Amino acid sequence: MIFIKNKHDLCVYKKISGSSIAYHVLYVDGILLIGNDVKMLGDVKELLSIKFSMKDMGEASYILCMSHWNSYIEKVLKRFKMKKKRGNEDPMRHGIKLSKKKSPKTAEELKRMLDIPDASAMGSIQYVVQCTRPDVAYAFERNE
Repeated sequence: MIFIKNKHDLCVYKKISGSSIAYHVLYVDGILLIGNDVKMLGDVKELLSIKFSMKDMGEASYILCMSHWNSYIEKVLKRFKMKKKRGNEDPMRHGIKLSKKKSPKTAEELKRMLDIPDASAMGSIQYVVQCTRPDVAYAFERNE
């Protein structure tokens, strides 16, 4: 089983076989296996366990001091009463600019906006995007 070393990051290796892909990420004394084929990942783990003493820690939820952001994001959405908002795959559609014209006009819109502490909401969102989503960070900075 041959993995190809990533030319930009010497700790990342990739194997492609047909439509299956697996990444082998090394960090000090840890290995992270990521892929779209459970059998291929199992084969890699089996091969590695023959050559090295290792322990399978299960599914990764905390990598390089970064945990999944889902719970933090859920708390932010709940805190700022944004739970009912729908996501958007494209964080910044071409040509959209925020302006005073898009400010709340009705009493209901204004009341909802008054319930959101702007600086706190923006700070919480900025923290997430800087750590996880450079595409969202770009859209965020353009519309601050």
